[in-house]
Amino acid sequence: MQTGISRKRFITGAAAAAGLATLAPRRVRAARPVVLKFGVDLATDHPTTVGAIAAGQQIESATQGRIKVQVFPNSQLGNDTNMLSELRSGAMQMMGIGDNILATLVPSAAIDNIGFAFKDSQAAWNALDGALGDPVRADITKVGLHPMHRIWDEGFRQVTSSTKQIKTPEDLAGFKIRVPPSPISVDLFRALGAAPVTLNIAELYTALQTHVVDGQENPLGNIYTQKFFQVQKYCSLTNHMWVGYWILVNGTTWDALAPADQKIVEDAFNAQALVQREANEKLDSSLEAKLKAEGMEFYQPDIAQFRAALAKSTFYADWKAKFGPALWDALEKVTGPLA
Repeated sequence: MQTGISRKRFITGAAAAAGLATLAPRRVRAARPVVLKFGVDLATDHPTTVGAIAAGQQIESATQGRIKVQVFPNSQLGNDTNMLSELRSGAMQMMGIGDNILATLVPSAAIDNIGFAFKDSQAAWNALDGALGDPVRADITKVGLHPMHRIWDEGFRQVTSSTKQIKTPEDLAGFKIRVPPSPISVDLFRALGAAPVTLNIAELYTALQTHVVDGQENPLGNIYTQKFFQVQKYCSLTNHMWVGYWILVNGTTWDALAPADQKIVEDAFNAQALVQREANEKLDSSLEAKLKAEGMEFYQPDIAQFRAALAKSTFYADWKAKFGPALWDALEKVTGPLA
């Protein structure tokens, strides 16, 4: 009676076992959730951060835990410039970024940053959700990133100072003002006679505190949540530029998601965009009183004077040439003639 195992049966069994050992880890890996690291430069309590966390919770619930969004606010993953690089490389998978800074990579993203272009935020949202946003989304895709359809709101930007109130364009002459690393922001303030200095927001509080710059420009939401009121005395409500936040996904990461999961992610962030916009508008409208209580002094200038000063420069003509006639025409269909 033969009790051993033939060589042929042994080799066949070993091969089968090896195949199972190879397949098992794949099944384990497939069961692991997809984790999307989401970086943003804004504070934890800013409506954008709150909205991103809410979208992530919706996505995790809708996918039964298959996809998790981990939100890292307050520049925890680096400043905007660094995060954009990390996003493109795939080291992080998602990001919320101001269109003014995204424009260093996607120039058309700055089309809604044209000085004094929009009468209110609703006009900007309508334009970017529609025909004006279409070429921008297409250009973002071309650089290997996937944008959510709806842009999020950062709002209109205001000028603050530690040295004097900015009442007229003449008050900006030689004024050392921080702007983000955004070509259109630099051009706008140079055209108004100021001396702009580019810094990421992560470096801004210290720069204001140490008087590397005497002023800055940001929406009231950032002035409040970043506590700039502690190092700035005066605020002029210039409404000189509207800025939105694009929610972006690394293109390779996006393409690896199943179409059904792509829809879940897209739907969650687009739905939260509407909530975020309303929350940011509500925050903005409440902040003048809160900032006054913190000691800031406010001034409502004649915005027409600032726009007229900008129109006397070559700002509008220069940026019309940079954007090209098709994109500029799409903007002016919303805003009316700008120059």
